[in-house]
Amino acid sequence: MMELRDYQEKAISDVRKAWAAGFRRPCVVMPCGAGKSVTVAEIAKRTTAKRNRVQFLVHRQELCDQIWNTFHDYGVDMTLCDVGMVQTICRRTGKMLPPSLIITDENHHALAPSYRKIYDAFPDAYCVGVTATPVRLNGGGLGEVNDCLIIGPTVKELISRNCLAPFDYYAPAVANLSGLKAKRTGDFDPKEIEMALNKPKIYGDVISYYRQLADGQKAVCYCATIISSQAMAAEFSANGIPAAHIDGDTPKAERADIIAKFRSGEIRVLCNVDLISEGFDVPDCGCSILLRPTKSLTLYIQQAMRCMRYQPNKKAVIIDHVGNVHRFGLPDQEFEWSLTPGAKRSKSEKTDTELKIRQCPECFYTHEMAAVCPQCGYVYPVKVRTVAEEKEARLERITETVKHYEKPAECKNREELAAYGKLKGYKKGWVYYAAKELRL
Repeated sequence: MMELRDYQEKAISDVRKAWAAGFRRPCVVMPCGAGKSVTVAEIAKRTTAKRNRVQFLVHRQELCDQIWNTFHDYGVDMTLCDVGMVQTICRRTGKMLPPSLIITDENHHALAPSYRKIYDAFPDAYCVGVTATPVRLNGGGLGEVNDCLIIGPTVKELISRNCLAPFDYYAPAVANLSGLKAKRTGDFDPKEIEMALNKPKIYGDVISYYRQLADGQKAVCYCATIISSQAMAAEFSANGIPAAHIDGDTPKAERADIIAKFRSGEIRVLCNVDLISEGFDVPDCGCSILLRPTKSLTLYIQQAMRCMRYQPNKKAVIIDHVGNVHRFGLPDQEFEWSLTPGAKRSKSEKTDTELKIRQCPECFYTHEMAAVCPQCGYVYPVKVRTVAEEKEARLERITETVKHYEKPAECKNREELAAYGKLKGYKKGWVYYAAKELRL
């Protein structure tokens, strides 16, 4: 049996304290790769050891066997623990023995009616959820379901402790996806993404950048649609890089065979549409390739961090061809989580506010938008981008992301005003008068 790490023990202790204090539905926040499955397996083991029943909720059928095996190997009494897909459990609530404890995997889904129906069916059950990102798509918290947040370690802490791998992040310096339409759910429409990205120059040469930045490493490639994922796998294979595509409709035996070949290294690149994300265990993956722009922080974190399982003396490589990093920041960014539900945003507020960064071509220093590199003094040339240049996405190493200013008054100096004016297309003389008015 695996020995728990101190932060996992602390999370379990904090859950017990929360219950003792009168909270019924705490949510444990732990980064991807922190060992959430082992943590809840210990909670389930202690519960079944007292002859109490446990119901574990997952949102995908393919995760049931994986979780069941994890719990069984950990020593949970599986005669008292049921691992089931939420849609199935939702239909059977009237025929089930009442659980004493309900554990919700990927707890950011818990606001869905199917989850809430289960919670309402067993009002006397204690609950606990686990997630890396306790937010919904609009950025609001989970306060309508959970009554307490238990915050685990940060990504930076886990990297410093060799629990997660350090990473190099590559993305376009600017990602312009403003033309994409959103679905009813709020995220980008996959068909719109496919149409927008079905032009190699828009997201760069995926094959070339993989060879340049992560040649030979096992990589998971995230695409927007099944068609684009199949095409990407064929493109890798045609270039001598063994690749395969899987999706939720891939027959179970075929999918198991592909995963086994990926684990062994016979397949180097695994292309998919969201399948290799939430809870799906694919070890020894050193590279994530992002070809799906998203408005979901949860989806972004899960996909970007898929390659960050710790391996001695190795860095993970994240190749973000669609610039999701400009929307959310780097994977190790620290967030202030809250249970407060987010208010619905107005139409004007639903447009992307992309973070702006710049990398110096002389010293490669990455910094906030400025007319001059603060590291070596390099002066950036003022240049109007041509249509041809807009179609090409040259990737650069991203070391930090910064806020994009919405109005001149937010700029702190003339360099930031110059960067702001350039982004807005203002004439050079505008900086002088703006700086004078703002007394910069």
